[in-house]
Amino acid sequence: VQLQASGGGLVQAGGSLRLSCAASGRTFGSYAMNWFRQAPGKEREFVAGIGWRDSTTAYADSVKGRVTISRDNAKNTVYLQMNSLKPEDTAVYYCAAGISVDRGDYWGQGTLVTVSS
Repeated sequence: VQLQASGGGLVQAGGSLRLSCAASGRTFGSYAMNWFRQAPGKEREFVAGIGWRDSTTAYADSVKGRVTISRDNAKNTVYLQMNSLKPEDTAVYYCAAGISVDRGDYWGQGTLVTVSS
């Protein structure tokens, strides 16, 4: 599975962004899809994930209620809608495919999200 993330950018606090991750490969529908992020000087952390079978979702506590993950298997794309963004959301966001939610076995390149205060 090859993954291409897009949609990052500069946004003011309180604003919204939607990240997209386009996947190639016929087995996209067999993987859970996840978003991770890595802020400067910090370790990479799980943000959100969606299962491949029943689209069960999971979110990090830090983004719960502000972020929604969704997938379109027909388009081989996963989305991350982020609302009420905070400066602490600033990070490089990575999409990853895995055999389960919260796991990354295949990684895309990151897309930078910068939230100004």
